Amino acid sequence: MRVLAVFLMIASAAWGQKYTGPRPPKADLPYLKHAENLLATEASEAKEEKGKKDDITYAIAGAASTAKTPLASPIFLLLSEKLLPDNLQLFRLETRNGRRELAVSPKKPGKPIRVTVTKLSSDGLYRIEVGDSLEAGEYSLSPTDSNQVFCFQVF
Repeated sequence: MRVLAVFLMIASAAWGQKYTGPRPPKADLPYLKHAENLLATEASEAKEEKGKKDDITYAIAGAASTAKTPLASPIFLLLSEKLLPDNLQLFRLETRNGRRELAVSPKKPGKPIRVTVTKLSSDGLYRIEVGDSLEAGEYSLSPTDSNQVFCFQVF
């Protein structure tokens, strides 16, 4: 019984703590968190191209993202106004012909990388954490209902 009471006291103290770290300067743009510094992801629009049969390629201009991180398990901060953090999916991109691509088909749908979303404050501040370690390469966070992309590179 005492152990339960101690656990509840610790849990309630942790629950009541306010986030005091850096805050994103712009809403609806994920920022890579590097200690106390924030680096904006590269916001763009993926161009949808129909291929053979029902294949679709989503293409993003440029061979590499301008937002780079050495972290294999990056953390993002997002101040949400219109963008729903629970609708963001993370995908690995392939670099081909001077651009970044994600190819999907009915037989091989794009498989998102697991992310965890945590609400940090009542004013719409969220923390997005990558569930698995990422290999070096190009990646994109993208809402499920649009071709909007937020790109970054792990090096």
